[in-house]
Amino acid sequence: MDNSIRIMIGLGLGLFAGILHSLNAGQILPALPALIEPIGTLWVNAIRMTVIPLVAALLITSIAGNKQSDLVAKLGGKTIGLLILMICAVCVYTILLSPLFLSFLQIDPDAAVALRESTGAAATIPELPPFRDWLVKLIPTNPLKAASDGDMLPLLVFTSLFSLALLKIKAEELSVMVNFFAALKDAMFVLIEWIMLIAPIGVFALVFPLAAKMGLSAATILGSFILITCGLLTLLTMLLYPLAVLFGNLSFSEFARFAAPVQVIGFSTRSSVAALPATFAATNNLKINPEVSGLVLPIAVSLFRFASPLARTTGTYFIAILYGINLSATDLIVIVLVIGLLSFYSPGIPSSGLFIMAPVYQSLGLPVAGIGILIAVDLIVDMFLTASNVTANITVAALLTRNDRKKKSIN
Repeated sequence: MDNSIRIMIGLGLGLFAGILHSLNAGQILPALPALIEPIGTLWVNAIRMTVIPLVAALLITSIAGNKQSDLVAKLGGKTIGLLILMICAVCVYTILLSPLFLSFLQIDPDAAVALRESTGAAATIPELPPFRDWLVKLIPTNPLKAASDGDMLPLLVFTSLFSLALLKIKAEELSVMVNFFAALKDAMFVLIEWIMLIAPIGVFALVFPLAAKMGLSAATILGSFILITCGLLTLLTMLLYPLAVLFGNLSFSEFARFAAPVQVIGFSTRSSVAALPATFAATNNLKINPEVSGLVLPIAVSLFRFASPLARTTGTYFIAILYGINLSATDLIVIVLVIGLLSFYSPGIPSSGLFIMAPVYQSLGLPVAGIGILIAVDLIVDMFLTASNVTANITVAALLTRNDRKKKSIN
């Protein structure tokens, strides 16, 4: 059976079994979710242990293995430009659709008051690290510590500079280093293949405890918000398919087939970094130049939060409605543009995309405590958001290599 289908089956069985467990209120084997949960954690840890060596090996072989450093700089510039263009497109999409769909929400005033009191008051918003600290950390004082802490962006900066420095050493020494990291890359891909063989079990173990805890939520205010936000995120993700086919010169069926496992892993782990090995595997299956994907995907994972402006702006607009605050069209445009800009700055803390919005809320007079309400449902929204992000990462790699595939098809 195709691994994509096996992973989808694991996801479906996890949801189904978890919902069944919640419906009997945990009377049968109440400790089962707690017993299964560590299996999912172990599988995610297995994925994560390959990420740092894989990223380092791919960047070094892509940059140091390509002796034309001007081409590397050009590709990096194209990547950043495309990421900015796609974020701008998401901002336009958000402005057009988010207020329209949220306008259909019918919120009972008493229910809104109860929700604000029960969720907003209890929320604790951690302090957002200052932008200065984030900027200074881009140059790591200890690259090994950055790798140990999983700080992708500082590691990306160091590895890129190290790769460029390798281009200046003797050819014999350069060859030794490139061959070493090429062998490391190949070994990581073998290890990833082994990990992906048990992906259906890992995905099941991740989803089952979550479904057992949440069950079938009633149609409440939050349920309506979740439905609207996740629906808009799903539609945004689906728009990437024709983009990859028309402008990335890919087959629709192949793109859908090879993107599916990456989406499921992103959905279940809520981490673009955890999905990175599977993303590399998908680009390889799609015949995307590995030298390009080796440079583009680490940049995309470190900087690119494709769906973040949509999810966070929709959440902000929902909070304004919940608190009875009228936002003008100008306010909405300012919100989506600021969140789109801040999406490139994501500190390494849980729900960082939400905490980034605290200054935005304060400047517009929105209650910062409302972020606590969004935190309560961020688990579900973040699943769809991450699935969209990893799909966008594959699409970016495809768009940047479309000319290569055109030449091959002509020949």
